[in-house]
Amino acid sequence: MKPVKIFEHIHIDEYSATPKYLQLTNSILIAIEAGKIKKNDMLPSINELSYELEISRDTAEKGYKYLKNIGVLGSIPGKGYFITCTEFRQTLRICLFFNKLSSHKKIIYDAFVQTLGEQVPVDFYIYNSDYMLFKKLLDNKMEGYSHYVIIPHFIEGEEKAFEIIDTIPREKLIILDKVIPGLSGEYAAVYENFEKDIYSALEQAKEMLSKYHTIKLIFPEHSYYPKEIKKGYLKFCRQYAFNHKIISDISAEPIEAGEVYINLMENDLVVLIERLVQQNMQVGKDVGVISYNETPLKKIILNGITTISTDFREMGTIAAKMILDNSSRHVEVPFYLNNRASL
Repeated sequence: MKPVKIFEHIHIDEYSATPKYLQLTNSILIAIEAGKIKKNDMLPSINELSYELEISRDTAEKGYKYLKNIGVLGSIPGKGYFITCTEFRQTLRICLFFNKLSSHKKIIYDAFVQTLGEQVPVDFYIYNSDYMLFKKLLDNKMEGYSHYVIIPHFIEGEEKAFEIIDTIPREKLIILDKVIPGLSGEYAAVYENFEKDIYSALEQAKEMLSKYHTIKLIFPEHSYYPKEIKKGYLKFCRQYAFNHKIISDISAEPIEAGEVYINLMENDLVVLIERLVQQNMQVGKDVGVISYNETPLKKIILNGITTISTDFREMGTIAAKMILDNSSRHVEVPFYLNNRASL
C-alpha cells in the first residue's frame, strides 16, 4: 500500500448546498474514476482530513463511513485507511424484507426503487409474517449487501425478532413501518406511531362520528397488526364516551344501525360490505365504515371508503433517501384521515 497525494484531488466548496461529507466522497470517487487514486492506495487519517480541509472530524468520519458502506474504503487498525475497490458504481445492493405483499406495500416498494434509481440492485423477499421463515432468510443473506431494509411484522415470535435483526451492522439497517423494541445503536427507521396515529385520526373524524353511538374495531386473532392500534382506539372511545367493542370475526357479528366499523384486513372489508348490502343498510347513513390503509380502490368503492392511513409513498421515498444520504435518522411518517362517503 502506498500513500497518495489526495489533497490534490479533493475540493470543498463552501458555497455549495451539497453536504461537505458528500463533496468529500464525490471527490474521492471522481479521482478513482479518473485513475488518480488506485486500489490499495492509502488515504489520510480523519484528523489529517479535518485539519487540511478545515472540516469537522464528524464530517470527515461520515465521508469515510459512506465510502466504507459502498465498499470502496477499508481500514486496518494501526495502519489507516486504504482503497479496497475501484468498481464503485454497483456497490449499493439492497436486501429488502416485507412481511407480506399488499396494495399499500406495493406503493412503498414502487416509491423505494424509483427513488433509488434503476442502477441500484434490490433483492426482495416476502416472509409472510413468519418469524422462523424471516430468520432463515436473513441467516442466508448476511453477506454481500450494503443495506438491509426490513418491515418487521410477525404473527408470533415478535419478542425474539430484535435478536436476529441485532446481528445486522447498524450502518446497514433500515427499519420500516414499525420500530422493534430492544434494538440498540444508531440505525435508520421510517415508522408509524400506531397508538397516536389512530387516536388523532379518530379525533379528526369526531364530528362525523357523532351521529353514531358505537365504534367497533375488527381486529382478527393471530394478527400481525400492532396491539398499539387497540390502545389508541380504546383511548379515543373512552375519552369521548363512545360505546366500543373489539371483534375478531365480522362474519358472525350482529350489525345494527348507529354503528361504525373499523377494519384492518382487506378481506374483512369485503365481508362487511357484502353483509351491509344484504341487509339493505346504507353506508354512511345507517352504518359507518372506516378502513385502515389507503389504496386507490377505496376511493371509488361505494362512492368512497373513509380511510385512516400513513403516507406509504413517503415512507418508501424517505427510506431510499436515507440509503443515498447515508442517514441514520428516525422519521415518523405522517398519518391522515381521508374522509369520504362511508362515514
